[in-house]
Amino acid sequence: MEESIITSTQNAKVKHVVALQQKSAQRRKEGLFVVEGRRELMHCLEAGYEVAECFVLDRVVESDGLELSRIGNSITVTPQVYEKMAYRGSTEGVIAVVRERQCSLEDLQLSASPLIIVLERVEKPGNLGAVLRSADAAKADAVIVCDPLTDLYNPNLIRSSIGAVFSVPCVACASEDCIAFLKARGIQILTAQLQDSSLYYDTDMRRGTAIVMGTESTGLTDQWRQAADAHIRIPMLGRLDSLNVSVSAAILLFEAVRQRNCDK
Repeated sequence: MEESIITSTQNAKVKHVVALQQKSAQRRKEGLFVVEGRRELMHCLEAGYEVAECFVLDRVVESDGLELSRIGNSITVTPQVYEKMAYRGSTEGVIAVVRERQCSLEDLQLSASPLIIVLERVEKPGNLGAVLRSADAAKADAVIVCDPLTDLYNPNLIRSSIGAVFSVPCVACASEDCIAFLKARGIQILTAQLQDSSLYYDTDMRRGTAIVMGTESTGLTDQWRQAADAHIRIPMLGRLDSLNVSVSAAILLFEAVRQRNCDK
C-alpha cells in the first residue's frame, strides 16, 4: 500500500472520483466507475474486475476477508476527504475506482435451460439493483437490460444490488437484438402484462425461459408483446393494478425456481 495520504478535498484525484460518482457521461468516456464498501468491492474483485485506484480512510483496519494491502494503487485519505468522495454514508472506509468490462449477448454462457430476466427501458437504478439481487438469489443465468435509461455502473445501482451487478452476468442491448438472440436459442419469451395473459403459476417455466418486464408507468412496448410466446400476470386482489418491478421479478423468478425443483 502506498504511504501517501490525501488531506485536501481539492486534490485532483478526489475531484476525479466525485465526477465519476455523479456523471454517467464521465464513466462512459473513461470506462471507469466507483465501488464503495467492503462487501461490494469483494464481489467486484471476485468477479475479476481490475481496480485502478483504491482510497482507504485512515484508521481503517483489514477485516471481513478484504485484504486492502493486496490491492495495488491504494491511497490513504482523511475523514474529510473520504466524506467528499463518498456517494453514501457508512461504507466502511473503502472506495475504489474500477475499470469497466463490457459484456455482449454473445459473451453470455447459458445453462441447458437458462433462466433470464429481461427489463425494457428500466429507468430507476435502484429497481435494477434490486432485480439483480433477486436474480443472484434465484441463480438466474443473466439479466438483460434493453434500451436502458440508466447505465449499469450507476452508484445507486451498485449500492442497491449489494454487489450482485458483479455476480450476475448483465448485458445492455437493443430490444430487437435481444429478441433475435432469444429466438435463435429457442428460449421462450414470457411477457409480464395485465392484458390477454394467464396466471404466472399456470405457465411452464421449466424450459429455457426469459421473463420480460417493462416500466411500471408504461409497461412493455408492442415489440415485446408481439414477440412473446406467452403473456403472464401476477393476480392483483386489491385496488392497485401493479407491483414494483423488482417485487414482480422476484415473484416470477422464484416461481421458475419452484417449478424446476418440485420434482427433486
